[in-house]
Order: sequence, then C-alpha cells, then structure tokens
Amino acid sequence: MGDDHPVRFGVEYPERDLNRLSTAFRIFTVIPIGIVLASIGGYSGGSGYEGGTGTTVAIGGTGLLFIPPLLMLLFREKYPRWWFDWNLELLRFVNRVGVYVALMDDRYPSTDERQSVRLDFPYPDAKRDLNRWLPLVKWFLAIPHYVVLFFLWFAGVILVIGAWFAILFTGRYPRGIFDFVEGVIRWHNRVVAYAWILVTDSYPPFSLGQTPQTPEPPRPEAV
Repeated sequence: MGDDHPVRFGVEYPERDLNRLSTAFRIFTVIPIGIVLASIGGYSGGSGYEGGTGTTVAIGGTGLLFIPPLLMLLFREKYPRWWFDWNLELLRFVNRVGVYVALMDDRYPSTDERQSVRLDFPYPDAKRDLNRWLPLVKWFLAIPHYVVLFFLWFAGVILVIGAWFAILFTGRYPRGIFDFVEGVIRWHNRVVAYAWILVTDSYPPFSLGQTPQTPEPPRPEAV
C-alpha cells in the first residue's frame, strides 16, 4: 500500500472461490452485524445527540466524532488521542461491514480483527499538521467529492449486483469490479478523514487508486 497520501486503504483480493450460499443471502446475513453497527453511538443514522462524549455525527449510520474534535482544534489546537483511536477503529469496523456487503469478502465482519481490510492514517500533531481554522470549511471544500462519489457509488452498486451473479455462477469476484469498488471505498474514506473526522489537511485526490509514492531523497554514504 505504498502511498504518499496519509489515508491508506486496501482490501485483499480473495484468490479463492467465495462461499456462494453466503453470497446469495448476504442481504440477510449482514443484518445482525448491521444492527450492532447501527447501535454504536446510541442512535441510528442521520441524527446527533448530546451524550457523555458530546455531539457526534452519523457517517454510514455510526457515531464518528466530529463536533468535539472540531472544537478542540479550533480553541485548543489539540486532537485527543482517544478520540482519534475511536474514530479510526470505528471507521475500520464500518469498512469491514461495507466490504462484506459489497461481497468482497465472505468472512463475517469482526468487531476488532482487521481481516482482509487495511485502513490506516497517522495520528496528527494538531499544532504542526492541522490548520485550526480549516475544519470550519472542510465540509464545504469537499462538495465536489460528494457529487463525484454520488455517481461512483451508483455505478458501484450496479457493478456489485453484477459481481453477485458472477460469484453465484463461478465462485469468483471479477477482478476489474473488485478494483473499482475498492477504489470508490478508498476515495470515500479519504473524504471522511478530511472533511468529517478532521485527521488530515491533505485534500483528497480525485482518484480511485493509490497515489504514487514520493521517492525519498538519496541518503549520504556513511563515512
């Protein structure tokens, strides 16, 4: 996953036959873990609440912290580490469920193990790496991404339906569809990291793939 963008995402392609029975009834088998996911944060998608940790925002039907980090960055130039860890681990869980729904893995989503999904971004030094005023407008700056992602997700849903038929008949996930859906999810995660959980000021690239890794300058030879 070589990448110079701080948000790195990848899904291991299953080089094996996928479980056709599980695939056929995926819309039903995902219900239990979907209920668990929707219950995180104490509410279902779309609404906020005032709880012990403050106001949260629903992204993908879950409680990712948005308002508390925004206020801390604005007034204290600080991003509490446990808030960062919460958002990272919850976003990983969301992605495992999403990958399962998209048929990219037939292993039931774990609440803690990474499985085939890899999502990472570094803990920011708020004073050095993050502009304290930018969180006020990031949601607005990301509007072009929302528009593009709307069409990409629409195409992705159509392609996943095609992959569903392919798995039922062949047991394999078409690699081209897999790469496209993986790219859409990667793009989505970068927008979430930038505009909603505020862990990076690096503007998301308009790209489905990993951005090229910036080569390191040559190191001087030891004397």
